[in-house]
Amino acid sequence: MDARPFFLAGRWTSSDTVDTLRSPWDEAVVSRVCRAGPHHLEEALQAAHEARGALAATPPAARAELLEAAREGVRTRREELVDVIVAEAGKPVTAARGEADRCLDTFTDAAWACRAALGEVVPLDAAHAGAGRTGIVRRVPKGPVAAITPFNFPLNLVAHKLAPAIAAGCPVVLKPAPQTPTAALILAEILAEAGLPAGGLSVLPLADDDAGPLSTDPRLRFLSFTGSAKVGWMLKARATHLGVALELGGNAGVYVAADADLDHAARRLAAGGFGYAGQSCISVQRIFAHADVAEALVDRLVQEVRDTVVAGDPRDEATVVGPLIRRRDAERVEAWIAAAVDAGATLRCGGTREGSLVQPTVLTDAPPTTQVMCEEVFGPVVTVVAVADDDEGLRRLDDSRYGLQAGLFTRDVGLVMRAWRELEVGGVIHDDASAFRVDLMPYGGVRDSGLGREGPRHAILELTEPRLLVLRG
Repeated sequence: MDARPFFLAGRWTSSDTVDTLRSPWDEAVVSRVCRAGPHHLEEALQAAHEARGALAATPPAARAELLEAAREGVRTRREELVDVIVAEAGKPVTAARGEADRCLDTFTDAAWACRAALGEVVPLDAAHAGAGRTGIVRRVPKGPVAAITPFNFPLNLVAHKLAPAIAAGCPVVLKPAPQTPTAALILAEILAEAGLPAGGLSVLPLADDDAGPLSTDPRLRFLSFTGSAKVGWMLKARATHLGVALELGGNAGVYVAADADLDHAARRLAAGGFGYAGQSCISVQRIFAHADVAEALVDRLVQEVRDTVVAGDPRDEATVVGPLIRRRDAERVEAWIAAAVDAGATLRCGGTREGSLVQPTVLTDAPPTTQVMCEEVFGPVVTVVAVADDDEGLRRLDDSRYGLQAGLFTRDVGLVMRAWRELEVGGVIHDDASAFRVDLMPYGGVRDSGLGREGPRHAILELTEPRLLVLRG
């Protein structure tokens, strides 16, 4: 198997250091990728710095056409992208297809945003000192962007970094996740064929120890990171001169009120808690249910898991829960389940592990201090806790250092509006699981879940800044 080169400022580049990547499912070798070094990063940063003026000057219509051409490139190579996502990430094939289709939406929205009016006219004569003057604001690109992406959505989360940056007119230096670089490299090839200027993008598989300049180099103007809270806040502390967007972890909660449709809730909670083995930061983890319906909900949820949530080979069309990305992650999840049971939780289904595969697990009444309740599991585990009333349900839902998204199953519009006002989260999802996401919506969190928002139109605001012109006359 030949080693795939990386993409350095418009050209494919090989190196003597090659990473051999193995399937999380069966440890078979699935790809070999050249690793970039510090001198490659330096070259990429300089190329991005030199390209910033040309990209900023590219008309929005031309950027939109480039993004539309890239979208068609993704559509053409969809099955190839699906195959590498399944192979490197261990993502079930049906979920990998869904990710590829979402990538199309991401590029579509970014192209639309290129043609949207992001500026404004400011009526300066609303103040006496502004008489005879008009303010016009346009948004201009901040400049070169450093982007770091995780393993769990190796295509669409890369698209969420690249498409808005191209729409804004910003060059990008991207570090993909070490286990899943190939989708990002294919996307680089698609963008180059669509006409992206040579200095506009570099995709560099880098060792973590070599990636330090991505948060410190003075030629950069913005850092966009998706990953763990620990690493994200460390990078922000280093990036003292940069704008920063952080999409970090969560331990997403859901409240099921007494008036909820329990059959619907059970279906959506099973899908939202166990899809891709729970390896999503908005995966359902903590479920709080009104005491009047809690046991009935658990019965339905466990039955739904047994009937529909198949664990196994990610290449199998029926599989919902595939392997965790690394064996040590599966071992950690197994240990957290055992610790919760030792602390008083009841195991209602699952709880076992074979290699990197953890069976979908439902726990009840886990104490709030257990790791499955207060930390991010990032595995196929949900916990259900009965609460006395809506007040306790919302309070327990909000009792977390994270704040990404929360789900709420109820027919009571007043309760929905109250949750929207009171919960410290980036988004409240009504009548569905916390895992719901459409790629054009503003997505991001508060507290330890990060800062800034993704979704192309919203990310463009992060990547640009207002520039004012005052006209007299």
